[in-house]
Amino acid sequence: METPDAISRWLVKQHVVTWCVASQGNLWCANAFYLYDPQRVVFYLLTEDNTRHAQMTGNKAPVAGTVNGQPKTVALIRGVQFTGEIRRLEGEESEAARARYNRRFPVARAMSAPVWEIRVDELKFTDNTLGFGKKIHWLRQE
Repeated sequence: METPDAISRWLVKQHVVTWCVASQGNLWCANAFYLYDPQRVVFYLLTEDNTRHAQMTGNKAPVAGTVNGQPKTVALIRGVQFTGEIRRLEGEESEAARARYNRRFPVARAMSAPVWEIRVDELKFTDNTLGFGKKIHWLRQE
């Protein structure tokens, strides 16, 4: 199930994910620091239940998003587009993810926001360092 190594290596080095949800014909996007798990191909993030995006999500929802750097040169552009499902974690699953998240972002220990998981089902990685417009695609195989 693991994503190609080039994608995983890059995602582990980044730290901000943008994700978008839809509900009753409305769209909303949000950004958060994330922890990426390359074995499960998921992002973990923290966000409060009272945010617009969390309320639109409910306990779980379809999601689309991006992770990208901010290079000043076109030849160095790298980024990920993805679709999947976002869900709020509970109990032991939440505690385990929070422990890992807190190791990566120690300041998060002061936050009480719930842990959410974005399970990636489809991913496209654009990597201009491998050639202009080079794309690597990944699909979850169930």
